Amino acid sequence: MHGSSADQSPSEVVDVEIERLDRRWQQLPLDQALAAFPGLLAAVRQIAEETPWPVGLAARRQAVPDLGPAVAVDQLKVICADYTQVGGQPAWLAAHLTALRRSLP
Repeated sequence: MHGSSADQSPSEVVDVEIERLDRRWQQLPLDQALAAFPGLLAAVRQIAEETPWPVGLAARRQAVPDLGPAVAVDQLKVICADYTQVGGQPAWLAAHLTALRRSLP
């Protein structure tokens, strides 16, 4: 069991929340996953938009494609890795992921 989020750095909270989101998504019945998918995709797209690409890498910013619910969490993981790699704010990302997880059925 993980400690409380108050005891963890924002980066640790990001890692924990991604794990929790992944587990929760895998547990959702298909009908609930299909209903929740638009919100998950919107969240992934928001993280992508908030990714602070350096000027030389700004061309990497592309629209996140709709690849369906089967790979949505994988897309989330990639976007979160990009976000943190280029110096995004872990506290913002942690709060965003926590809210996303709590929004799932």
